[in-house]
Amino acid sequence: MKLIIDDACYAYSEIFSQFGDVVTMAGRDINADSVKDCDILIVRSRTKVNQALLEGSSIKFVGSTVAGLDHVDQDYLKDNDIEFFSAQGCNSMAVAEFVISTIVNLADKHKFDYQQKTLGIIGVGNVGSRLAAKAELLGIKTLLNDPIRQKNEELPNFVDLDTALSADIVTFHTPLTFNGEFPSFNLLNKHNFHNISANTILFNAARGGVIDEKIWEKTQTLENVIDCWENEPNINKNLQNSAYLASPHIAGHSVDAKFMGSFMVYEALCEFFSEKQRESVKNLINPGILELKSDNLLDSLNEIYDFKQDTVAIKNIENFEYYRRNYPIRYEWPHFIGKTLLPIV
Repeated sequence: MKLIIDDACYAYSEIFSQFGDVVTMAGRDINADSVKDCDILIVRSRTKVNQALLEGSSIKFVGSTVAGLDHVDQDYLKDNDIEFFSAQGCNSMAVAEFVISTIVNLADKHKFDYQQKTLGIIGVGNVGSRLAAKAELLGIKTLLNDPIRQKNEELPNFVDLDTALSADIVTFHTPLTFNGEFPSFNLLNKHNFHNISANTILFNAARGGVIDEKIWEKTQTLENVIDCWENEPNINKNLQNSAYLASPHIAGHSVDAKFMGSFMVYEALCEFFSEKQRESVKNLINPGILELKSDNLLDSLNEIYDFKQDTVAIKNIENFEYYRRNYPIRYEWPHFIGKTLLPIV
């Protein structure tokens, strides 16, 4: 068999070579000609997987090593009997850590007690649930909004969108959807942006397009934290210049998350082709115990990873894609030992 794989997928050779010949290229360069004689396609978010890409090809399995789904035409895959697997939840820890670390840094900058603030979490799936758990361990009151879960599960502690948007800190963790009963495109828009005040800290670590950026750039907030943008890599320069953090869609780019994305697709491939998993693949990440020197939470989080460096790295917007593809090594909190970190790992 022949596999074509986005070369940004973690450890693609070590993980996927047991299935056949591996060909790699940048996700943006994968096209109909390159997949024509391939059996397996493994992508990240930069490849649009649709009829234009796959028609006439021999692809029978598509794996996406990222959590998002808006780059994949799942209806086309289903209609053409192409197996599809997406690594949902692979980056949930990484994104939750990004948000918590930023809140702790902003509390230091603005001299507020984060335990006296409310955190509105819009979208309580894999990421939102993980974030809510960490926030509650820190003593932050959460306001959870997810109408799909609320409808299906009748959760008594969830709130409506306006209530969540009125929190001191508002963060989005929805997929990008355009149809259905609860589409998320421009979820924050001209009809509800009035809930965002000059004292709001507003995050987008979900997908570009869930917040109307034309309104956002004209709205005064306490701070903006933007990791996901419309029209990446051609992002809104006004928002970039005014944001506390303006990063190139890397909140979920920990080593652990990238490994889990590849590993989850690997598991699905093994099941699809009735292949036995190799033990060596399960143990690819083993940095050992990483000891923190800092004696307080703020410094410990920044010792693990200082997200401000990501903003500096793309001051020149031409570095957006290069930096994403050459992101620094960043391990998740459970690898570290530190007295101040233990309660929220």
